[in-house]
Amino acid sequence: MGQVAFDTLQASEELETAGISREQARAISLVVRKSHEVADVATKRDLEDVRKEIDARFDKTDAQIADVRKDLSAEIADVRKDMEARFEKTEAQMQARFEKTDAQIALLRKDVEHTANGLLIKLSAVMLAIAGLTSTIVTVVIKLL
Repeated sequence: MGQVAFDTLQASEELETAGISREQARAISLVVRKSHEVADVATKRDLEDVRKEIDARFDKTDAQIADVRKDLSAEIADVRKDMEARFEKTEAQMQARFEKTDAQIALLRKDVEHTANGLLIKLSAVMLAIAGLTSTIVTVVIKLL
C-alpha cells in the first residue's frame, strides 16, 4: 500500500500562521506525518494495481474456461461419433437379423405350401378311393338285388 503525501513544512507553517508556536507546530506536523506513515491506506495507484491484477486473473480464468469448453466440445463430438458408429452397427445387426428372419419365414411358407399340396394330393387320393369303393359297393348291391 502507498503512503499519503503529507507536507510537514507546509502544515507547520499553516499552524504557525494560526498562532501556534513554532515548536508546537512542528510537533503537531510530525505527529500527523507519523500517523500517516503508520496508516495502511490504499492510494488510487494501489487500487488501480489491484484492479489490473483482478482483470488479469479474470482474463486468465476466461482463457481457462474457453480451453475447458473447447476440450469438452471435442470430447462431446467424440462421444457423438462413437454413439453414431454404435447405432449404425446395431442397426446393421438388426437389419441382418430381420433379413434372416424374413428368409426363415419364406422357407416356412414354402414348407407349409408343400405340406398343404401333399395333403391335398392325399385327400384327393382318399376321395378317389372312397368314390371307387362306393362305386364297387353300389355295383355289388345292384348285382345282389
